[in-house]
Amino acid sequence: MFEIRVEADFAAAHFLSDYHGKCERLHGHNYLVHAHARGETLDSGGMLVDFGVLKKALRDVCAALDHSNLNDMAAFDRNPSAERIAAYIFIELKSMLPEVPLYAVDVWETPTSRARYIG
Repeated sequence: MFEIRVEADFAAAHFLSDYHGKCERLHGHNYLVHAHARGETLDSGGMLVDFGVLKKALRDVCAALDHSNLNDMAAFDRNPSAERIAAYIFIELKSMLPEVPLYAVDVWETPTSRARYIG
């Protein structure tokens, strides 16, 4: 099994409507995002996926989220948790690159807190 990973980042604000604690107030994160592709076969050039292709798509998805209030996006149902952000990015990447064997997306809110969506 082969696996590759690319990363991108974005900064955004959010709050969690159904959370009781400090995260229910508007705050921001510098998110780090990892996209993983996994598969058993390589192309004729010996690659699972061209890093550049996956990295560009990930950067494009992250750019659409950058410097925004994520609560304003209907996709997050008023609660843009790291889990929902990871799922959103995965779905967007898969729609942009259906031929890529996308496996998972990780969203890091802090260096010690990560959510993963596995497709």
